[in-house]
Amino acid sequence: MLSFGKVGALASVLALLGASAAVADTFTLRIGSGHPNGPAVYVADTANFFVPEVKRRVAAETEHEIEFVEGYGGAIAGVAETLESVQNGILDIGSYCICFEPAKLFLHNFPYYAPFGPQDSVQQMKATRAVYDQVPWLTEQFTKEYGQVLLGLHGWDNYHLGTTDPWETVEDLKGVKIGGAGPNLPWLEYAGAIPVQSTLPDGYLSLQTGVYNGWLMFPSAYLGFKFYEPSPNYTLIGFGAMGVNALTMNKRKFDSLPEDVQKILVEVGRAYEDQAGETLNARQAAGLKGLEEVGANIKKLGEEARAGWAASLAEFPNRQAKDADSRGMPGTEVMKAYLAAVDETGYKWPYTYTIE
Repeated sequence: MLSFGKVGALASVLALLGASAAVADTFTLRIGSGHPNGPAVYVADTANFFVPEVKRRVAAETEHEIEFVEGYGGAIAGVAETLESVQNGILDIGSYCICFEPAKLFLHNFPYYAPFGPQDSVQQMKATRAVYDQVPWLTEQFTKEYGQVLLGLHGWDNYHLGTTDPWETVEDLKGVKIGGAGPNLPWLEYAGAIPVQSTLPDGYLSLQTGVYNGWLMFPSAYLGFKFYEPSPNYTLIGFGAMGVNALTMNKRKFDSLPEDVQKILVEVGRAYEDQAGETLNARQAAGLKGLEEVGANIKKLGEEARAGWAASLAEFPNRQAKDADSRGMPGTEVMKAYLAAVDETGYKWPYTYTIE
């Protein structure tokens, strides 16, 4: 028969064992994107940097482990469904282009509203981060309205224009149907082209079948999605790199995790953002080299024509700022902050935009 003291000691041991078992847990997180891993750089960085780094650090620095269920290329949520899927908990973490949320995240598309900005993705990401830091509303909206924690930002490398047919002057684009993500379609106003809302997964077939005859696209994806096959003419215009991708996490799920795991998720999310510019620059260079190697017809728009195109969009940034203001968003503040942040990087605009 156990004495009272032995019973108490045994209970203490069992309690400690139970506490230890409760502390050391394996957490499973569902992470996904509408774009595929590979040709979409921000998704590749999600799968190849964020996921393994979180797993490594949690295993090394805590008593826990993280397992990921990964669903890219629309396996769990499409390009226009990721924000909502994270909000509803279908995904715990989502990686997506803000461009496919033109209403809900209207103002977060601010880099699109000032085209012909930084050609270098490091400069672009630096300017975009500066705006988020200066205007907390941008970060807070993810939490207050959509129940999400912003872990990190990412982007697209410098935008150019691919077409099925060759062209010499901007006037040649008049009446040509050109696809784009949405917020960048107004760039086509000056050229008189016909803008068509589309997504990367639809691009190849749409170009092949003539749904549209061109794509506003950066070389990393133009090469990766093989758009050069139906649309072999690629003109370097330099609409700019765009910091418009987000990595967000369902806040309920985030709050349910131990503090040491939360800390690692936040830190790796920022590291994911910090390396984005270099990754995008590398993929821009590799994309251009790859397009040349597969025989795409690459040419560069002249500086005078480029400056004229930028000047034709003089009212666009201010118009978007006032539109955001009318929606109860700090549009004027954000656009002014962005133009100033770009100037701080040392980039010289082909045309100087102003916000009233």
